[in-house]
Amino acid sequence: MPYFSVVIPLYNKQNYIAATLKSVLAQTFTDFEIIVVNDVSTDNSLAVAKQFTDERITVVNHDKNSGLSASRNTGIKNAKSPFIAFLDADDLWKPQFLENIAELILNYPEADLFATKYEELYPGNAIIEYPFFVKTGIVDNYFLKEINLHMYCYSSFCIRKEIIGKIGLFNEIITMTEDIDFNIRANLLFKLAYNNNALASITMHSENQITHSALHGKIIVDHDYYENTNPDNKDLKKYLDFHRYTMAKRYKLVGDKYNYNKMLRAISLKSLNYKRIILLYTPAYVLKLIKKVKARLVKRGINPTTY
Repeated sequence: MPYFSVVIPLYNKQNYIAATLKSVLAQTFTDFEIIVVNDVSTDNSLAVAKQFTDERITVVNHDKNSGLSASRNTGIKNAKSPFIAFLDADDLWKPQFLENIAELILNYPEADLFATKYEELYPGNAIIEYPFFVKTGIVDNYFLKEINLHMYCYSSFCIRKEIIGKIGLFNEIITMTEDIDFNIRANLLFKLAYNNNALASITMHSENQITHSALHGKIIVDHDYYENTNPDNKDLKKYLDFHRYTMAKRYKLVGDKYNYNKMLRAISLKSLNYKRIILLYTPAYVLKLIKKVKARLVKRGINPTTY
């Protein structure tokens, strides 16, 4: 039985999947299997993945395109290992990623969730790593700390497989922010061990990246459900309001007044800092201008944020 199962959902990432697989095969910790879940790619992604002949790689094909959550769930169901690490098909691991996750598992047996810091890769080879000040070790208050910056992404995250039976699989109904939904369920019940080194690199602005796709028809996490079922968790409320704020801005940018107002009504302004409050009420044309300026700064390796 391998120590790690590496789950890689694959959909139309022919220009990235080879580098992604190479980054896993280059790990200093070598006791793993790789499960590539092909979600009916229409480009040459599958052919590129099949060029790799390492016996640790298994390709599972969906019969129909089912989305990111379903692909991750397929990977989980096929995993043989006690620990499951996720990696998107356009992201990369530093060679020591799995080695450091294994050290977290060994050093913090009370934890069931494991993650590292990450860096962002932008067009033009700009790399941004946020100065996120969380010490390596057990995170004492995930929801409060997560408001300042995203501590991890799903390409820098690992979970003990046995607890998935308690929190459930990824919600396949959700077509955007499925990570947030899973994070809430996981961190409400289990402890997170964290390594404050950027050991994963996530590709920003690649093709088919859902964070930059249209919002129309997308189903997002049910913020109200988690708030209503955890009425005494003030830190969770702040966390939910932060995500309502980010979604409200996105709805405003695409002219969706209904969903913008829905997010706005549920937010307690006490949960936001003054910069977020200002941006929450800023006209859409100003937000679009800010977005353009930010895109130019990113090319220089600068990413201003309200976090």
